[in-house]
Amino acid sequence: MPDSASSSYANDDLNNLTMSEEARPLFDHVKKFIADVVDPMSEEFHKLGEGRPDIWQYAPGQLEVLEEAKNEAKKQGLWNFFLPDAETGEGLKNLDYAYIAAELGKNSLASQTMNCSAPDTGNMEVLERVGTRAQKDKWLKPLLEGKIRSAYVMTEPHRASSDAKNIGMEAKLDGDEYVLNGEKYYASGAGDPRCKIMIVMVKTDPDAAPHKQQSQILVPIDTPGVDVLGPMHVFGDPDAPHGHMHIRFTDVRVPKENILLGEGRGFEISQVRLGPGRIHHCMRSIGAAEKALDLMINRGINREAFGKPIIQLGKNIETVSRARIEIEACRMMVLKAAKAMDVLGNKEARVWVSMVKAMVPEKVCKIIDEAIQIHGATGVSQWTPLAEMYAKQRTLRLADGPDEVHHFVVGRYEVQKHGGML
Repeated sequence: MPDSASSSYANDDLNNLTMSEEARPLFDHVKKFIADVVDPMSEEFHKLGEGRPDIWQYAPGQLEVLEEAKNEAKKQGLWNFFLPDAETGEGLKNLDYAYIAAELGKNSLASQTMNCSAPDTGNMEVLERVGTRAQKDKWLKPLLEGKIRSAYVMTEPHRASSDAKNIGMEAKLDGDEYVLNGEKYYASGAGDPRCKIMIVMVKTDPDAAPHKQQSQILVPIDTPGVDVLGPMHVFGDPDAPHGHMHIRFTDVRVPKENILLGEGRGFEISQVRLGPGRIHHCMRSIGAAEKALDLMINRGINREAFGKPIIQLGKNIETVSRARIEIEACRMMVLKAAKAMDVLGNKEARVWVSMVKAMVPEKVCKIIDEAIQIHGATGVSQWTPLAEMYAKQRTLRLADGPDEVHHFVVGRYEVQKHGGML
C-alpha cells in the first residue's frame, strides 16, 4: 500500500461523504421510479411467474412487463448510470452511485429494470475499459441496450478458487483459435435464456509468473463444446431462471481475437471488475437490510402474542435498535470505501473495499435473520422475501472473495504499517 494510502485514515477529502449536488436529482428520480414503476411491476412479474411449468424459462407475459418497465426507465434517462463514463453512463462518482445502489437493493428487480444489475455491470465495465472496438460492437453494445444478459465464469469445482492463482481451466492457442477445456461452477446468470456471452477466466501459460498465467476470454454460451450441466443450488434453491450453473468446456474453440487485453492479464482485468462490483454488492446489501428492518417492524407492531404486540416482547425493541445502528455503521463504511476509490483510485483503495466486503454481508445476514425470527415460521417460507434475501447475503460472504481473504487483506495492511511482514 503506497504512503499516500497509509495516511488516508485522516484524509479530510476522504472523510467528506456527502452526495454531490449534481447526483441528487438522479437519486431522487430513482427513488420515485422504484416506487411508481418498479414496485407495482414486480408484483405483476412475480404473480405471472407463479407455477410456471419450466422454471428455466420465463412465464408468458413476464418479460413483457419487465421490458415495459425497462423502456420507461430508458425514456426517463434512468439507464446504465453505474458506469463512471459520460459517454455510456452518467459519469457518476463511486460515492454517488453508492447512495443510489442502496435504493436499488430494496427491490430485486430494480437494478435490472435500469440495466444496473450484476453480473452485467461488471462485464460491461470490463468491456468498456479493455475491450477492442470489435468486442464492444458485438457484445458491449447489446449489453448496454439491455437486449442480452451475460455471465462471469471463474470458480472451479475442484480447486480453491478464492486463490485465483489456482484457476486451472486451460486455454491453448491453436492457430487462430483458443481451445478451452475444463469445468466451472457457480456461473451466475448462465441459466437465464437471455444470457448470450460469458467472460471466462482461464490459464493460458502455466510456465509464466504466478500472476501472469491467467487470462480472460469471451465465450458465447452457444459455442459447441459448452455444456451447461445444471444449476448449483443455494440453500436448496436453484435460483431459476437466473441460475448459478455448472458448466463443462470440452474442446471449445473461440477466435484468438476473443482474448481480453492480451494473454496473462487476467489479474489486471479482475481489478477493473471487482473493486467497483464489491461496492455495488455491499450498497445493495444496505438496501436489503433496510427492507428487512421494515418487514421486522411491521410484523412486530401488527402481530400479537401473550397479550402484547410482538415488538414489545423479549428484547425485540433492542433488536430493532441494533439493526438500525448496524445499518448506519455499514452505510458509513461503504460510503467511505466508495469515496476512497474516488480519491485514491481502485488499487490504493483495496483495503477499504476489503473492509466493507468482510463486514457488510455478515451484518446484513444477522439483521435478516432477526427479521425471520420475528416473523416466526412465515419468515422461512415463500410468503416473505426474507429467506431468499438471507440466502443471497450468506452467499455474498463467499462471492467476490470469501470473508477470510478480505480479513487477510485488512489485517496484513495493519501489520505492515507496524513494520511486520506476512
